[in-house]
Amino acid sequence: MSVSKKDYKRITTKSLIEMKANGEKISMLTAYDYTMAKIVDTAGVDVILVGDSASNVMAGHETTLPITLDQMIYHASGVVRAISRALVVVDLPFGSYQSDSKAALRSAIRIMKESGGHAVKLEGGSEIKDSIKKILNAGIPVMGHLGLTPQSIYKFGTYTVRAKEDQEAEKLIEDAKLLESLGCFALVVEKIPADLAEKVAQSISIPVIGIGAGGGVDGQVLVIHDMLGMNNEFSPRFLRRYMNLFEGMTSAIGQYVADIKSRDFPNEKEQY
Repeated sequence: MSVSKKDYKRITTKSLIEMKANGEKISMLTAYDYTMAKIVDTAGVDVILVGDSASNVMAGHETTLPITLDQMIYHASGVVRAISRALVVVDLPFGSYQSDSKAALRSAIRIMKESGGHAVKLEGGSEIKDSIKKILNAGIPVMGHLGLTPQSIYKFGTYTVRAKEDQEAEKLIEDAKLLESLGCFALVVEKIPADLAEKVAQSISIPVIGIGAGGGVDGQVLVIHDMLGMNNEFSPRFLRRYMNLFEGMTSAIGQYVADIKSRDFPNEKEQY
């Protein structure tokens, strides 16, 4: 069934809650720099996530853990300068909020003041509720993140599907309800069974955005390098590639090299 879309000139946290209430799916993509964010925003994506996945796709690290708060602010600043419509959500990086709610607040304030981001995202449930409360009490919007939480990769030991067992599934639902009650405006669920993700989406009023969580949630998010095929080494089941930029770019760059070597570039029309 098609759903009539409201024409949002600017996406806010309230817009996302309205979208869920109206049955309109939410689109979300990552971006980490001005040029890419400009394209993503122009294409009509609702939410741009400045993810700590920048640690992987921009810096080449194996995990998201090494990226720093300063680096997240740098990436987010460029994204914010590019957009005119999308809501910009910025990940709080590992170590900036987990153990100390006062440190969490300081980190979130720095993100908001220095990057101009519109909201922050934190991984975890009841174990970080004090940090979430502190940030929300300061008037900073918070997006939650449950399921596979990459900042805890060394605890899990693998990037496999989470919450397949009843006990973990029940805790995830409890945590989702807790995050809603605390005041989070939305929630990402990553790599959990589709039926569980749909159950979570139906049990809370805030939007649930999935990555590897099936189609029964309120929206979807992917890493832009993955969906554009810039990274040809990552092929999880949940990923749909909309382009093969790795192949297209290597071909174009190879042609550029060949044209220089053969003295074809620049030609007479390409000089002053």
